[in-house]
Amino acid sequence: MVRTEEMIRTHPKTTRREGLVECIEACYECAQTCIACADACLAEPNVESLLRCIRLNQYCAAICQATGEVLSRQTETEWGVVRAQVAACIEACRACAGECEIHAAHMQHCQVCAEACRRCEDACRRLLSQI
Repeated sequence: MVRTEEMIRTHPKTTRREGLVECIEACYECAQTCIACADACLAEPNVESLLRCIRLNQYCAAICQATGEVLSRQTETEWGVVRAQVAACIEACRACAGECEIHAAHMQHCQVCAEACRRCEDACRRLLSQI
């Protein structure tokens, strides 16, 4: 059970933004998906050809995780830092999705990952336009 909405709603100092909850949840989902995709790539017989994909999955997972954490902090928000972090997440998701899309036709885990990255990228773009 995800409690993002409940935690944001009940926080005494929350700065409610359109799309905040959606973006937090998309970031955490994308992080998990990228970790799993990198692991699946490591199990593929042609792992050498997937090194860039694995690396971008790792970058994207770390950045999405950090973005979810930054967005979850509502007390004394430093909006310049938040905007920079969300922008970094957009770029990481864009790059990872692009690479996974190259492999998606023959590796379903890359298709799933590309979709999660695009969802997160879109959620971050919507939120960035609000902050």
